[in-house]
Amino acid sequence: MPTLSFHSELSSFKLKGKSKLRKWLSQIVAIHQGSILSINFIFCDDEYLLSLNKTHLQHDTLTDIITFRYQEHPLPLESDIYISVDRVKENACQYNVSFENELNRVMAHGLFHLLGYKDKTTAEAKIMREKEDEALALWLAI
Repeated sequence: MPTLSFHSELSSFKLKGKSKLRKWLSQIVAIHQGSILSINFIFCDDEYLLSLNKTHLQHDTLTDIITFRYQEHPLPLESDIYISVDRVKENACQYNVSFENELNRVMAHGLFHLLGYKDKTTAEAKIMREKEDEALALWLAI
């Protein structure tokens, strides 16, 4: 049975609408011909994610998301996706969008990486942004 779960390393952060989020995230994966075994979204702060970034990726920079795939084989998806609530809040202010909108964008972004989309080049980033926008439109339709 596919599992989408949500965890918080922060006592101050409580994710709302988990049932709708599970439905939405599952639909994103299905639309892209994927399947889910187990995906854990873990919400944390900048310090926690920076530590993971340094330890596992040897990057000494803040980031909003790190996706750890459990297996080489692409499907079914099995992963831990860490999201910095601090970065999401700051990005929401910077881009003048709601926290919920930015959080959803980042969650979808993690799924798209698992589904094989990249964002290193300008062309890849453009496609990733289009996919995120499509996912956000789907959220509004649910």
